[in-house]
Amino acid sequence: MDDIKTNVEIADRTGHSSLSLTKKETLDLIEGNQGSWIYQNNRMVQASDIADANWADVGTIRIMPGLTGGQ
Repeated sequence: MDDIKTNVEIADRTGHSSLSLTKKETLDLIEGNQGSWIYQNNRMVQASDIADANWADVGTIRIMPGLTGGQ
């Protein structure tokens, strides 16, 4: 099960990347992008939801910069 990969899309100031990652690689990427918004199949989730997910059925993960409002 450790070698199952899923599509992980990440957006940052340099643009957009699409990667095929294992669960551990994805969790490491999320940890390295604190403050980002995480989506699983177009639904916003917490990092703990990804950690607890059945990786065989997880679908696409998107890591997007968090938006802030104000002046």
